[in-house]
Amino acid sequence: MSIAINLQKIKSVIPEQVTLVAVSKTKPIPDIMEAYTAGQRVFGENKIQEMVDKYDQMPKDIQWHMIGHLQRNKVKYMAHFVDLIHGVDSFKTLKEINKQALKNNRIINCLLQVKIAEEETKFGLEEIELEEIFNSNEFQELQNVNISGLMGMASFTSATEQVVQEFSSLKVLFEKLKNQHSTLSILSMGMSGDYKIAIAQGSTMIRVGSAIFGSRQ
Repeated sequence: MSIAINLQKIKSVIPEQVTLVAVSKTKPIPDIMEAYTAGQRVFGENKIQEMVDKYDQMPKDIQWHMIGHLQRNKVKYMAHFVDLIHGVDSFKTLKEINKQALKNNRIINCLLQVKIAEEETKFGLEEIELEEIFNSNEFQELQNVNISGLMGMASFTSATEQVVQEFSSLKVLFEKLKNQHSTLSILSMGMSGDYKIAIAQGSTMIRVGSAIFGSRQ
């Protein structure tokens, strides 16, 4: 089945207010161009160098999202163009993004990653750490980052009720923080295997790769 048809299928079942991030990591430019030609403009990469290469070669109206775990020393390579950074899981990283955004005279949109899964391998902040960041004076001084929302990844499990519970807990936290911080508008949760559950629990942004481009080699 073609990439364009896969995209069409997903777009036909997701609500209008949900942003679809097409996860293009490891995919060649012709595949991404097929999605682009079909109208997709938001793409997610998990390696900065790969994203930079694609940015250099592809149309400039694409919004590039960094969805992978972030190495602070590489932020500078994407600071001039990245549209949204999904996985900010420490204040140190936030400070580095702010520093590089300032150098490029930009404000970079970021999502704070919250740990909702039981797996040890998943990164993310606990609720108390989020509140410490928001309430710190140092955070108030960061003029070149905009905290646009929260991101979370559910446990990799076939137990649907657990996934529902994890997404639902993040939605509750998001609503609580949104009442205190008006910049928060994005709740990024849900991937190829669980985006329908995530949307039902209130996700406003989903990250879908294999359901669009086919499984990775």
